[in-house]
Formats: sequence, C-alpha cells, structure tokens
Amino acid sequence: MEETKINMPLLGDDFPELKVQTTHGPMNIPGDLRGKWFVLFSHPADFTPVCTTEFVAFQTRYEEFEKLDCKLIGMSIDQVFSHIKWVQWIKSELDVEIKFPIVAANDSVAMKLGMLHPGKGTNTVRAVFIVDPESKVRLIMYYPQEVGRNMDEVVRAVKALQIADKQGAVAAGWPNNELIGDRIIVPPATDEAAAKKRSDEYECYDWWFCHKPLEK
Repeated sequence: MEETKINMPLLGDDFPELKVQTTHGPMNIPGDLRGKWFVLFSHPADFTPVCTTEFVAFQTRYEEFEKLDCKLIGMSIDQVFSHIKWVQWIKSELDVEIKFPIVAANDSVAMKLGMLHPGKGTNTVRAVFIVDPESKVRLIMYYPQEVGRNMDEVVRAVKALQIADKQGAVAAGWPNNELIGDRIIVPPATDEAAAKKRSDEYECYDWWFCHKPLEK
C-alpha cells in the first residue's frame, strides 16, 4: 500500500498555493491576499457544537482583525452548500452574521496543510495558520477535536508578530508579561564591547536581558 505524503508547511515557508471555492466565491490563496496578513483556520465539521462556538468567537473579534489589516478565512472538508446553510443557521438561530469566507476544501487541500485528523476519517484538525503580507507562514497552532481554540490568543499572536517585525521580540504573555509588561526585548549583544554598553543604553536584568519601551 502506497504511503500518502503530507507536505505541511513549516514556519517561514511560503504558504502553499490553493485554488478553492468559498462561501464568498472562488479564491486563490495566498495570491488574492498578498500584501495582507491573514489567519486561515480549519474546523472538523459544520453543524457541530464546538465549531459553532469557535465561529461565533472569531466573528465577535472580526473588527479587531480588520484593524490589524488581517483577514479571516475558515476551512473544512464540508461542501460549500453545507457551509452556506450553516452560516444561515448561525444567523437565524444565534443572530450572528459570519462575515469572513469559509473554504470548501478537499482532501488534496487538507493534505497540503497537514490538516486531516489521524484516525478521524475526513475530519480536519483545528489548525490555525497566521500568514504575513509576504505569504510566509509565521505561526501554526493545532488543537484536537475535543478542545476549542482561544481566539484572544490568535488576536494577540497577530499583534505580537506585527510588533516583533518592527520593534523586537515580545515576552511571554505580551502585553501583560510578569516581568516587563508590554516592553520590548532588545536582542542580546553579540560581542563583549556591546555587552558592556547594554546597561547604559537600556533597562536590563543583565547584559543579555535588556528591554525598552513599546513604541505606540
């Protein structure tokens, strides 16, 4: 029996080219989104309780993602008419309008992203891909079927990546780190002369752990 190879992207890789059908019409991903951040997240199946809570949670934060110039895209193996009916159900029964597109993926698309759940048939894992304006994969999260995602962490991750690209590394739990709050970590010195000057230039715990104010 021939083994099926999963070519899932790794951090820093180009996001694979996908031509897909969505609830908003055909899309080329990432081509149609080049120049923007986007979050593509998969769910196991339409008309399931945990996935419904996730979609409502993502939609609740839709404006936050828009302010970050970051697009949301959902995805599962369900056919597009199922997505449409589910979105209609969420609107009619929960009074929440899903404003982002949902991809009707096939097995080929899911395999490119490593999203088929082992031992779960065609169900897709709860994957999250954060992709930057250069179409590079910057962050990947995977959750099992039984555990819903924390959307505040997805928002925080996008903000943190955008800040890190411009200002430097961010600490655990940023912007509410236990040691330095929302301050930015300065890259460690790479030679003795720079190390000696670090404490004169920044606030430091030591020469290798210095930090500076967040630029607003």
